[in-house]
Amino acid sequence: MRNHQKAKFPQASNDGTLSRRGLLQRAGWTVAAAALPSSVFAADTNTISPVMAKLSTYMSEAGGRALPDEVIEKAKHHILDTFAAMISGSDLPPARAAFQYARDFNTDKTATIVASKMTSSPPEAAFINGMLAHSDETDDSNEFSQSHPGCAVVPATLASGEKFGIDGKHFLRAVTLGYDIGPRMTISFGALEFRNTSHKSTHSISSVFGAAAAAGCAADLNAQQMRWLLDYTAQQSSGIGAWNRDTEHIEKAFVFAGMNARNGVTSAMVVHAGFDGIDDIFSGVDNYYQAYAPNGNPQLLIEKLGERYEIARTNIKKWTVGSPIQAPLDAMYNILKKRTVDPNDVKSIVVRLAHSEARVVDNREMPDICLQHMVSVMILDKTASFHAAHDKPRMKDPDVLRMRAKVQLIPSDELERMEPARQAIVEITLNDGTVLSDHVTDVRGTVDNPMTREEVVQKCRDLVEPVLGKTNCTSLIDKVLGLENVKDIRELRGVLQKA
Repeated sequence: MRNHQKAKFPQASNDGTLSRRGLLQRAGWTVAAAALPSSVFAADTNTISPVMAKLSTYMSEAGGRALPDEVIEKAKHHILDTFAAMISGSDLPPARAAFQYARDFNTDKTATIVASKMTSSPPEAAFINGMLAHSDETDDSNEFSQSHPGCAVVPATLASGEKFGIDGKHFLRAVTLGYDIGPRMTISFGALEFRNTSHKSTHSISSVFGAAAAAGCAADLNAQQMRWLLDYTAQQSSGIGAWNRDTEHIEKAFVFAGMNARNGVTSAMVVHAGFDGIDDIFSGVDNYYQAYAPNGNPQLLIEKLGERYEIARTNIKKWTVGSPIQAPLDAMYNILKKRTVDPNDVKSIVVRLAHSEARVVDNREMPDICLQHMVSVMILDKTASFHAAHDKPRMKDPDVLRMRAKVQLIPSDELERMEPARQAIVEITLNDGTVLSDHVTDVRGTVDNPMTREEVVQKCRDLVEPVLGKTNCTSLIDKVLGLENVKDIRELRGVLQKA
């Protein structure tokens, strides 16, 4: 163990007396000390808690630890889905802003900037690719932690993996570790209640720890270094709930993904370069939980670690819209599969959602997170395509506006009690009095109703081919689904960038 510096009290002058300033400082220390519990001073500052010991050891061994076959398959799905989110988001406002930013940093050839011809340093590439990954609402989400892991974890792993030249197996394991550590952080905070009462962003807190863990695994940090990595990540942890007021999705992409991917890689890079730090940021004086979640339970960081893989509990979106709209669109899809509905025959559409979900998507300015708009599009188009979810001018289309006037969103106490499961009830009333309804309890793409490999691949094709072309898209799919055979993750550059 390293020896930590002790707190420095004012020292006496050469003649053994204290100056007036020194006396005041010492008095201040005495008052501060009296306000702290005696256990603070009794504790050995070098002590590592059992939670930290187990967590850091697990993290340090992840790069060489074999994963269950079903977890490897899920990891491939999420990696492919996140790459598709990056590529499909490359022409949206957050991506355009990120590309403009990248032009000042593109002389470093280390790391790939997806859907471009540029490269950058690992932290900046992770930042830009994170912005791409959450340029829209295409990326995955973990409801138990109230976070979007992939949009920060995958960019951080790619950038760090290219820096250290890891192989495909190591890449899969690093990504899986990122999903395990990040979500567990905000789960240990009491994710949903913490999100609703703290005004902090679970999406950024979870994602920065996930990105750091993945990057640290790619850098092959040992257990001691992983403890310092967690320390530097805690110092970089940030994000507040004001992202809800963002109307262009640029700040949201920064808070959910770009900032966290960059900060996570930075934590790994500085520790790999030789930075040391505090041995246990989760316990002791002024620890992370005291600062962020005094009622949190650090024990949940290691609950079923190595048994329950959070990547297997993370949702892949069937629809390229905000998570609260997934269940309503599923319900609409189910109704329309059973009966053809002429838009002119619709009298009203009632959608019931949990209160916490309804307020996120109620009459928002962006099409992909506006429930009333996307429900109207579903009735008119019989589907909800990526293009439709990002066609902002269509929000003023007279046909859409007429249908939108018929859509009513009702916050439901019953569905609020089902949280964090995102359920929805949709009722379509026709002019002749017929009522068509559906109650979705398990959204397509969730753990209880997962998408198949074929569905994930088809979603990837729909998103990637318009940007990179059919040949490159097929090569990307083949590379990701065969990651065990990739000798150097740098081989992905050729299938992630424009020709």
